[in-house]
Amino acid sequence: MQAILLSREEVARRAKELYEASIRQEVEREENIGQMIIIDVETGEYKIDKTGLSSARYLRKKHPNARLFGIKIGYNVAVSLGGVMERTDR
Repeated sequence: MQAILLSREEVARRAKELYEASIRQEVEREENIGQMIIIDVETGEYKIDKTGLSSARYLRKKHPNARLFGIKIGYNVAVSLGGVMERTDR
């Protein structure tokens, strides 16, 4: 399969759109809060784990040229370096 050339901004936009439109209501449960979800923006497939590393490896194995984006479930940012991570409202 040929890779689609997308900017980082377009990958982020598509991932956030997919998350809000169809994924969020499925995954934002108490047991998933704080975990990472990795989304393949071309297929809409996603996987969840604590850090996102095994999810990214799993999705890359299925589609080596996948455009992936990570979101920390229930938070406004994925990581914070000296800042504050705020919980998002449902």
